[in-house]
Amino acid sequence: MTDQLRNDYDVVVVGGGAAGLNGALMLARARRAVAVIDAGAPRNAPADGVHGLLAREGTPPAELLERGRAEVRMYGGHVVTGEVADAVRDGDGFAVALADGRSVRARRLLVTTGLLDELPNVAGLRARWGRDVIHCPYCHGWEVRDRAIGVLATGPMSVHQALLFRQWSADVTYFTHMSAGPDDEQAEQLAARGIRVVTGTVAALDVADDRLVGVRLSDGTVVERDALAVGARMVARAGFLAGLGLRPAEHPSGMGEHIPADPTGRTDVPGVWVAGNVTDLAAQVGAAAAGGALAAAMINSDLVTEETRRAVAVRRERFSAESEARVADLVAGDRRHGL
Repeated sequence: MTDQLRNDYDVVVVGGGAAGLNGALMLARARRAVAVIDAGAPRNAPADGVHGLLAREGTPPAELLERGRAEVRMYGGHVVTGEVADAVRDGDGFAVALADGRSVRARRLLVTTGLLDELPNVAGLRARWGRDVIHCPYCHGWEVRDRAIGVLATGPMSVHQALLFRQWSADVTYFTHMSAGPDDEQAEQLAARGIRVVTGTVAALDVADDRLVGVRLSDGTVVERDALAVGARMVARAGFLAGLGLRPAEHPSGMGEHIPADPTGRTDVPGVWVAGNVTDLAAQVGAAAAGGALAAAMINSDLVTEETRRAVAVRRERFSAESEARVADLVAGDRRHGL
């Protein structure tokens, strides 16, 4: 990404994933001056392909993003490598500071920075993340169908996660790990679906020939598994918004933090919209892109409203001045004629 960053834009989009690029595409096609500032660390980088996205099924994430950048640029949008460090109010717009010392002004902000996945401290787990350590059955279920799947208890949705993965395989094992284990109702549900429950702390993953082969408990027991589902705690990447008084809040699901917004992406801070996983923890690529498009349309509408209000004010002032001048001329003429 080599576009030069100008001094000011109608909209600065912070984050260049599906939500940010689709939002920028909509804005560029609306003839807005738009820049995407992207740190180049997409959350789905470890995945082999994007799934559940119509007409782009299985596309490598990097390829999808490169196509998106090209489309934004095709309509005059800028896509710039950089990390936003701070954003503050500047008059009726925003001043955005980058970590490398650059700065830019924007009339509106669209924040699409996504999430960080906070993973359990289990030896070998992070190295397999996005490969055979997975989280979403709709993203990865088909790829591990009919295989031996483990589900690591990490939060309030873990039992539900195990029940979901049962749709893709009859061989599912639920590891209670450091949790209290399923309650009576949950235990009955797991038993009814043939999901085995293994108690004890998970210490490490066993890997052979660059693939997961087992889950090792702290007592040395190894349970053979081909894949392990983990519900990571998800945290919004939006610390730079603190200067605007906009901070992440706990998500109602208990799965992490997000930036709250209305259904269009509008936040409590006037002029700031959010889209994608930074506000919707469960959004897949298609939903994130759709969220970016909706937020962009709302931003453009907001700008049009502002521009129309200013144009009306200018028109009223101009015509008022002209009217006063005409009245003054008439009065002067009357005086000349002795009226």
